[in-house]
Amino acid sequence: MRPDLATSAFDSLRHDAVPDRETLRRTYAMPGDAAVRKQMTELTDQTRQLIACSSLVFIASADADGNFDVSPRGGPAGFVSVLDPRTVVIPDATGNKRLDTLQNVIATGRAGLLFVIPGRATTLRVNGRACVSTRPDLLSQLTAVGKPPASALVVGIDEVYPHCPKSFLRGSAWKPEEWLAADAQPTSAEVTLAQLRMPDLTIAEIEQTEADALKYRYE
Repeated sequence: MRPDLATSAFDSLRHDAVPDRETLRRTYAMPGDAAVRKQMTELTDQTRQLIACSSLVFIASADADGNFDVSPRGGPAGFVSVLDPRTVVIPDATGNKRLDTLQNVIATGRAGLLFVIPGRATTLRVNGRACVSTRPDLLSQLTAVGKPPASALVVGIDEVYPHCPKSFLRGSAWKPEEWLAADAQPTSAEVTLAQLRMPDLTIAEIEQTEADALKYRYE
């Protein structure tokens, strides 16, 4: 596609993008032995401890048509349960009720997880088979937010990979002195107002809705 016919920058850049894995591989040096060897198919005592310390996990999923989604899940440290070295469970706390992640998992049976620990630069990647469970005896164990969830995401581990800390260090993720000032970015309400495109809606109304949602975030 000629640049003058492109509907976005992506359409122009895609024209001469890297065409295959072989071409991509020639662009980089081969990974070191440690980067390959540390990929495992089950949890060690140490990676179990990382999950127990994590209060935030990002879930990647895709629907049957290949449309991707990444969504965050949070709770007290240890809110994600390890059932055995090959199985982890994430309770589904109340959110926006779109159920994007859960519907994707039902469609494809796969999910990817990235565990984050506030204040630490190490992250843990877990990929594998996935399903959604409403089994009462399982849900009754998942009470990190005070009551059993409506459902839980169960991941059967195929890959465990601890990432090096470079990304968080480069991004100064845990250095408040390098964070942007709060007024350097649009507020959540401002972003939502622009997304909704409802002329009669006000910032104040959205801010009140957000405040109410946070007040009852565990329900």
